[in-house]
Amino acid sequence: MPIYQLPDFLWFPNPKLAHEGIIAVGGDLKPERLLLGYHMGIFPWFSDDEPIIWWSPDPRFVLFPDKIKVSKSMRPILRKKRFRVSYDCAFEQVIDACKVIKRKDQEGTWITGDMKEAYCKLHEMGYAHSVEVWEGETLVGGLYGVSLGQCFFGESMFTRVSNASKVGFITLVRALIERGFQLIDCQVYTEHLASLGAEDISRDSFLTLLEEYVDKPTYKGNWNVLFSQDSH
Repeated sequence: MPIYQLPDFLWFPNPKLAHEGIIAVGGDLKPERLLLGYHMGIFPWFSDDEPIIWWSPDPRFVLFPDKIKVSKSMRPILRKKRFRVSYDCAFEQVIDACKVIKRKDQEGTWITGDMKEAYCKLHEMGYAHSVEVWEGETLVGGLYGVSLGQCFFGESMFTRVSNASKVGFITLVRALIERGFQLIDCQVYTEHLASLGAEDISRDSFLTLLEEYVDKPTYKGNWNVLFSQDSH
């Protein structure tokens, strides 16, 4: 199958035409294109020395929120509340940490300067969100992603202290369940997320679910404010 060169106007090919996960190259990272990509199950992933590469992998790694796995060892950590979790309070700091903190089996980073700028714009528009995990006043873990309809598209996470990113992720999933979210896109397999209940499904299944859930009303805005309002 061909890999498409994106034109200047706003368009993506059918994600089912992806060649080994890659559907297109080129285009830009403007908010409108990113949001269209997520709406179609397509996301950017590339390094500094590469053109923009757009992906729609098969299989797709997802978490159904009600299938979140909380291990016995994690339960007392969550109960003791050693960590404090917030939302949308330090978006740029979370992206910067995801960029610089190395993960197992990963060389370099795909969070380029242009990518950071693009997601910061989505954050300002109320579509991209961060989860921050604090130990005292120190940011020790977190993640960020994009919310559309009843779907959350995870982009990256980091941890500086054992279990911090797990606490952030589990807390987020519980909050999303309360607000009717049906699907968390984890993109591609990681052992870390598999241990929390994420699983591979076919791209066709993913796109069918996306079609059902992505056009629901979007929980848009600053989640720290919105979640606080929900609890009153």
